[in-house]
Amino acid sequence: MPPVIAPYDALLLVSFGGPERPEDVVPFLENVTRGRGIPRERLEEVGEHYFQFGGRSPINDQNRELLAAIEEDLRSSGIDVPVYWGNRNWDPYLADTIRRMRDDGVQRAAAIVTSAYSSYSGCRQYRENLADAVAEVAADGNGEAPRIDRLRHYFNHPGFVEPMVDATLSALADLPDALRHDAHVLFVTHSIPTAMDDRSGPPVLGGGFYVRQHRSVMDEIVERVRQETGHRYAAELVYCSRSGPPHVPWLEPDVNDRMEELKRAGVRAVVLVPIGFVSDHMEVVYDLDTEAAATAEKLDLAFARAATAGVDPRFVRMVRDLLVERAAVERGVEAERASVGSLPPSHDVCPAGCCANLRGPRPALCGKD
Repeated sequence: MPPVIAPYDALLLVSFGGPERPEDVVPFLENVTRGRGIPRERLEEVGEHYFQFGGRSPINDQNRELLAAIEEDLRSSGIDVPVYWGNRNWDPYLADTIRRMRDDGVQRAAAIVTSAYSSYSGCRQYRENLADAVAEVAADGNGEAPRIDRLRHYFNHPGFVEPMVDATLSALADLPDALRHDAHVLFVTHSIPTAMDDRSGPPVLGGGFYVRQHRSVMDEIVERVRQETGHRYAAELVYCSRSGPPHVPWLEPDVNDRMEELKRAGVRAVVLVPIGFVSDHMEVVYDLDTEAAATAEKLDLAFARAATAGVDPRFVRMVRDLLVERAAVERGVEAERASVGSLPPSHDVCPAGCCANLRGPRPALCGKD
């Protein structure tokens, strides 16, 4: 018998979005930064990163590939359910997708977000955008939007962690034999303001969940690599893609700054593992493959970058597992909640105050506030 996914009759893939033509770059960046007072000149400067790749972000193509892989996995498992895709910041926009879901007769959908960790920008902001989209669809007078439940954070799900373990091992194998043993492994994620990290996760648990979750994943990968190789590699968490004003504290160290420090300390090889990203979008192909790789070349550091989960079959299967798990919970059936590492599986429904908006409360779906 195929897995039961009632009460859900659709799956929604929710992502960030990105420009697909040079003329889309600055309007896309305006969408991303709206309300923050960033001058157009600065947006054009950031846009140069995209123009180096033909004015096209890779993220939408990667989402199309992931969408197709999810559809095939569900179909091969006997799950007959439509899969939709909507973005926060570019076409296909969430409101347009949810309107199409309503018109197709969808009543209740589960949403999987292409962000694995707890933070305002990685969780609550998506929930706010979903609330905005549902309100917009409801306001057009053609019927209510479907109910949407967000599937839990999957940073410590084996379907995400195990591909990253194998990717780390492969990247280490790419280093010269003479340098591999003493290489440093730098686990990379997107920097966020320290105040945002302080308020990430449920407030009753003290915040700081963005860093805590990354460190848990890092420690799990390091231990599994030790089990495979017999050697515990030096490892640490570093950051990329800082975009805020200099006077606002953001999480550090920057990956480039840390590589310079390691070189001065005598390190000769590094592996970058992008555990903060589920696919090779702009923060990976520019910040790591272009900028960090150039820093390593300048420093004469042997350099390798681990792959992201992308459409690894284990990652794709994870989406199905989370859908079946949450459906069971909603039916009142006990469900296995797969996780690895030092932290338990994440919550299904965000507690009140979780990953608070530093600029003040806004309506959000999929939570208790």
